[in-house]
Amino acid sequence: QVQLVESGGGLVQAGDSLRLSCAASGRTFSSYAMGWFRQAPGKEREPVATISWIGNYTLYTDSVKGRFTMSRDNAKNTVYLQMNSLKPEDTAVYYCAGGRLFSQNKADFRFWGQGTQVTVSS
Repeated sequence: QVQLVESGGGLVQAGDSLRLSCAASGRTFSSYAMGWFRQAPGKEREPVATISWIGNYTLYTDSVKGRFTMSRDNAKNTVYLQMNSLKPEDTAVYYCAGGRLFSQNKADFRFWGQGTQVTVSS
C-alpha cells in the first residue's frame, strides 16, 4: 500500500509559478509510475503529467506542455510538479497518483492523494 500526500497549492495570479509536491509512504515508491491529475468544478478529472519509474520519461497533456515540468526524487519518495506561467484555466484541485503503468489513463492508477487546491486569478 502507498499513501500519497500533496502540498504546495495556493492562490496565485496569472503568470505566477507554483511547485506542487507529493510525498509517498512505503518502500516500493520506485516501482510505480506517478501522475498528476486535476479536476475543476463540474468537470471530469483529467491527466496533467505522468513520469516513469526512474524519471526518464514524462508525458504531458497538451494544455500544459512547455509550462509544467514533472520530476521525481526516488531517494525522497517524492514527486514534483513545477507550474510556470499559470493561467486561470489551470484552476483545479490537483491530485497525485501512483500506478504500475506509464499511462495517462486515471483507471491505471491505484493510489491517490487527497488533492491540493490551485487557484489562479486573472
